[in-house]
Amino acid sequence: LVLERSGMAEDLLDTIGQLFGTVRGGLAYAVIFVGALLAATTGVVAASVISMGLISLPIMLRYGYDRRVASGVIAASGTLAQIIPPSLVLIVMADQLGRSVGDMYEGAFIPGIVLAGLYAVYVLIVTVVAPKATPGLPAEAVGFREENGNRGLLSLGVLTIVSGVFGWMMMRHSDTHGADFVVLTMFFGILFAFAVAIVNWLSNRFLGFRFLSHMAQQTTFVMVPPLFLIFLVLGTIFIGVATPTEGGAMGATGALILGALKRRLTWDLVRQATESTAKLSAFVVFILVGARVFSLTFYGVSGHVWVENLLTSLPGGQIGFLVFVNAFVFVLAFFLDFFELAFIVIPLLGPAAEHLGIDLIWFGVILGVNMQTSFMHPPFGFALFYLRSVAPREAFIDRVTGKRTDGVTTGQIYW
Repeated sequence: LVLERSGMAEDLLDTIGQLFGTVRGGLAYAVIFVGALLAATTGVVAASVISMGLISLPIMLRYGYDRRVASGVIAASGTLAQIIPPSLVLIVMADQLGRSVGDMYEGAFIPGIVLAGLYAVYVLIVTVVAPKATPGLPAEAVGFREENGNRGLLSLGVLTIVSGVFGWMMMRHSDTHGADFVVLTMFFGILFAFAVAIVNWLSNRFLGFRFLSHMAQQTTFVMVPPLFLIFLVLGTIFIGVATPTEGGAMGATGALILGALKRRLTWDLVRQATESTAKLSAFVVFILVGARVFSLTFYGVSGHVWVENLLTSLPGGQIGFLVFVNAFVFVLAFFLDFFELAFIVIPLLGPAAEHLGIDLIWFGVILGVNMQTSFMHPPFGFALFYLRSVAPREAFIDRVTGKRTDGVTTGQIYW
């Protein structure tokens, strides 16, 4: 909530959208990219979908995007918060499967990025098959140009490469690997890029000389805060400095500091964020209480033994079990929220998976991706309802162009 109200998400979308410029589908790519960044800083699907719906949907409609494509991109990128750490879903999943939250985060890190990449590939296919559904920005809407009209992308590319090399040089003798290595390398890279952008800004202000383009400087200043938040949350967990609870607290503190630096932090905003957190926590606790009552009754009549024997006796061994379980969970997730599934169904599936020799971290990530998809699936896709709550139902007058724009129907969101 603090990130959304402080304007960080809006700044991100605007800058990344400008970066893609007149490229077909540029705004859709920007929404996916920003959705992944928001997922890595919030971990809550509702917050990501509603934020992206409020910020990006009017912009995509303004520039002529097909309403089905726009709705789908926003819902898909918003639900990345289900699988990309620090996902609340993964915390609950790790607890129910009896595994470390840090290990679950590391296991989901690459699949989450791959999923975001697959969404981008889908948009690329749409731009080829139906180019009118995903138009690029008109040339006059693309800003951040140099005096000679150049967009300054070469400067940004060089800064990105040099920052990546610097991050790798800092980590080349480290014993870390996997997601830890990626997050720490990114941290050192963004520190270097931010330092270069600060020097460039000071040089331009006091000496009248700059070596970075407007686009490179703007992109750096907009990208560094959310990337720094990602390190505050994930980096501290991965390197063992903080527990998931402490990492979440550090992320919240970082968001408050960024909101204050942007001079948009108010007591009203803090109150709203606190109330939202309290409501979500109470929601989870009461579901946990109800699920525990069910579980104790079910276990009291040896129901878990019957379910485990049923699942381990399925034909096909591991493959048969995985096919059945994924299909079963996918259908259940049409009608049940994740928390009901996590507290009631997952404890019944975990022992059977372990009995069959399936790694529970891998199993948890597979189920997380499965439920992430079902979040978008009719008839009860929760992401669809979140988007429906903020998408305009009736025709409206666009505040920038002054033109009448048709609303978005529920059928278009479903398609």
